[in-house]
Amino acid sequence: MAALAPHGSLMGVAADAGFEASEDEAPDMVISAGRRSAPVALWLKARYGCRLVHCMSPGLSGLFRREAFDLLVIPAHDRPTAAANVMPVLGAPHRVSPLSLHQAQRAWSERLAHLPKPRVALLVGGPVRAVGMPTELAFALGRGVAQLAINMGGTVMATTSRRTGQDAADSLADGLGPAMHVLYRWGEPDENPYMGYLATADVIVVTADSVSMISEACATPSPVYVALPELAGPRHRALVESLAQAGQVRPFAHSLAGWPRAPLDESGRVADEIRRRFGMD
Repeated sequence: MAALAPHGSLMGVAADAGFEASEDEAPDMVISAGRRSAPVALWLKARYGCRLVHCMSPGLSGLFRREAFDLLVIPAHDRPTAAANVMPVLGAPHRVSPLSLHQAQRAWSERLAHLPKPRVALLVGGPVRAVGMPTELAFALGRGVAQLAINMGGTVMATTSRRTGQDAADSLADGLGPAMHVLYRWGEPDENPYMGYLATADVIVVTADSVSMISEACATPSPVYVALPELAGPRHRALVESLAQAGQVRPFAHSLAGWPRAPLDESGRVADEIRRRFGMD
């Protein structure tokens, strides 16, 4: 395998995935993400001579040189080694952009117009690499956010994830009971309002177990509070620390007061760097 590494590998890719292209269809650039896609991306670069931008750590230490990537976009909380082709970012790159938030605001504002402001978006995850948040944690979180929403005369817009679990979702609903709230349970057949909650929230509370949800919450202009640090793994704790130092998040406690913060658009910054670095302006 080490002998194949400089040229990448299609190992694990379905035979009908369609990776062969004509000369006219050959890509100028490949953007990949995660460890599983790194060997495939390297194969594409070896096959077509395209530029290669990879998000997150490519892994496979010792099997290929990181210099083979034209640009590595790696979260700062992963403590990447400094190099000319390494670009550290706060949080993780994601699809929540100023445009997508604007579109979601237009799509959801009327549907959520009946909910009194201020609106608190509560984004609930669960144990890292497991399913089933402890029910007592879910209840306490719901009750704490509900009480603050009542004090403000507002509404809680809550959503769970696959890792929350049904029992915890029930306990969360019980905790939210005293406040005016809406709760979307993961897997429900209705349209997922996650983007609508992000786009219309006045404040966001997100559990500490999800790099993606925390990073996406920081893409909004709303104050972001991080709850349930006991669910966080080492990487998640490092992420929260880096965002707190940058003034992007605060720990959830007894207040949802706002503070000045600029939306974090790291994906936009990466796009700007790609254009600058590769002369695509």
